[in-house]
Amino acid sequence: MTIRWRLREIMARQRMTNKRLADLMGVHPNAISRIKNQDTLPQIGGETLNALCKFLDCTPSDLIEYLPDEEG
Repeated sequence: MTIRWRLREIMARQRMTNKRLADLMGVHPNAISRIKNQDTLPQIGGETLNALCKFLDCTPSDLIEYLPDEEG
């Protein structure tokens, strides 16, 4: 099983830059870069997840994709 983090895709689709999202969330752009560039679900708090969903107009299920293991 793999849980894939899709923040990079959602930001690209909305043409949202690290700097713009960081400004909206009140964090440093490096913080956005760190969580955006992960392929698996990063350890983030509820407040961060809530802010991402608010400013990207999405739901947690938009940000997370579950890929079951392939049967052998």
